Amino acid sequence: MAHPEIRPGQSVELLKELHILTRDGQLNQDSRRKLKQVYHLYQFIEPLLAEVLAETGDLSLADHGAGKSYLGFILYDLFLKDKPAGTIYGIETRAELVQRSRELAERLAFPRMRFLDLSVEASTRSEALPERIDVVTALHACNTATDDAIQFAFAKQARFVVLVPCCQAEVASVMRHNKNASFGMTPLSEIWRHPIHTREFGSQLTNALRCLQLEAHGYQVTVTELVGWEHSMKNELIVARYTGQPRKNAMERIEAILAELNLTELRGRFAC
Repeated sequence: MAHPEIRPGQSVELLKELHILTRDGQLNQDSRRKLKQVYHLYQFIEPLLAEVLAETGDLSLADHGAGKSYLGFILYDLFLKDKPAGTIYGIETRAELVQRSRELAERLAFPRMRFLDLSVEASTRSEALPERIDVVTALHACNTATDDAIQFAFAKQARFVVLVPCCQAEVASVMRHNKNASFGMTPLSEIWRHPIHTREFGSQLTNALRCLQLEAHGYQVTVTELVGWEHSMKNELIVARYTGQPRKNAMERIEAILAELNLTELRGRFAC
């Protein structure tokens, strides 16, 4: 059964794997909302892929913390499957998910998808990946996995970085640990005095520091909302384009923020 919400030529089997279509091919209200989210994310990434492909005739994309590689499969299905070039790499440490993705790609006849059972550190050195990667994505990669993906993008000289951060716990944990000392250092500690504020402010601060870090490495950064807040609280979309022109005061800003908020022990995470 054809559905007007679904784009022509999309793989029905893939949409069933994503639970967008039911096993009997139906589309319910929940799956319509999920499909809308998928298309919305695709609208941000598709122009980046098209730009790289038009300029170079080829394309490489690495999806870090890929999980079941839903993002990679959607991008391949909507953009790459009818094109003669372009490869998507799904990088995931859980071997069973990597194997499942390999089997699905074979069933769907998506030959230019690669799935690697590697940590971020190992993937940076792996000969299974090209020396340079055009686009790096990390969708809901938890906690410091997003930071690892950023470091991978730097190492691979990525032209574009697309991040939807999730569960930014590290900064909040340090803020919580240093809370008593911070009270005597700065009145700004009132911002995270209550536990719920520690979590929320820690999350916002983490992403602000990530943006500064990207800018320090020569990226132009845009931050926007992925979908409506009624759909997901993990909703911040960071898109970075490499320009080769670092923001001159970005590292100084990182250092100043960490010092002001009594978070200097995080310098190694962000000021590199």
